[in-house]
Amino acid sequence: MRIFAGRVAEIRLDHLGHTSARITFSGRDEARGIPGPGQYLIAWKPADIEAPLAVPLFPAEICAQGFWAASPVPGNWEPGDEIQFRGPLGHGFRYPARVKVHRLALAALGKNIARLLPLALQALQDNLAVTLFTDSTLPSLPTDLEVYPLSDLSGELGWADFLALDLPADSLPNLRNILGLHPGMRLPCPGQALIFTAMPCGGLAECGACAVSGLHKWRLACQDGPVFDLNELEW
Repeated sequence: MRIFAGRVAEIRLDHLGHTSARITFSGRDEARGIPGPGQYLIAWKPADIEAPLAVPLFPAEICAQGFWAASPVPGNWEPGDEIQFRGPLGHGFRYPARVKVHRLALAALGKNIARLLPLALQALQDNLAVTLFTDSTLPSLPTDLEVYPLSDLSGELGWADFLALDLPADSLPNLRNILGLHPGMRLPCPGQALIFTAMPCGGLAECGACAVSGLHKWRLACQDGPVFDLNELEW
C-alpha cells in the first residue's frame, strides 16, 4: 500500500459552484500518483486533525505535475496545503479486449460529468468519435465532443462501440428504464459504469458501505470497482 504526499496548487469553483482543486506531485510521485480514468485516490490533510475521514478523489483533468480533482473537495483545503494520498485505487475504465472501439458513448446519470472527462479527453486524443449524454450543467468542453440530452441515449446505443457511464449507486435499479431496455434485452455494445457512492474505508476495512448488487454476490465499489462491467451487476 503506497502512501505519498502532494500539494494543493490551486482552488477554484467549478461550473456547478463546487470547490475543485489542482493537485501537484514532485519527483517519482508525479507519474505514480495520477489515477487513470475511473480510478481514485484516498486523500487527507494531516494538519486537519478534526477531519473524521479521508476522502476519495477522482481525476477530472490531467495536467502538468498532477491533476484537477473532481468536485467537491473539502472546503478547508487551501493553496499550499500538504495532502497525503493512498493509491491509486480501484479498477478504472478499460476498453473491451475483443472489440475495436471507434465510437465512444459517455453518459452521466448524476449531476456532474467531471469523472468522465479524463476518458473523453483520452479518447479524443486517440481520434475516437465521442458523444456525451447528460442533463447536467456543462463546463467548457472541446468542440469535437458532441453533447446530447440524456433522453437521446436509448436511441443511440446502436451507434456506440462502447458505453461508459457515471452512475450514482441509487440509480442502478432504474438503469434498464433509462437505457430503454425491456427485461431480458441486452445492450447492443459492451458497457461499463463508474458506480459513484460513499467509500469511507477506501478498501481497508471492507465495511460494506459501498456494496453494490452483483449478479451472484455483493460487490464492493472501493475494491471491485468503482468501474464495473455492466454484465457483472444486477440491474
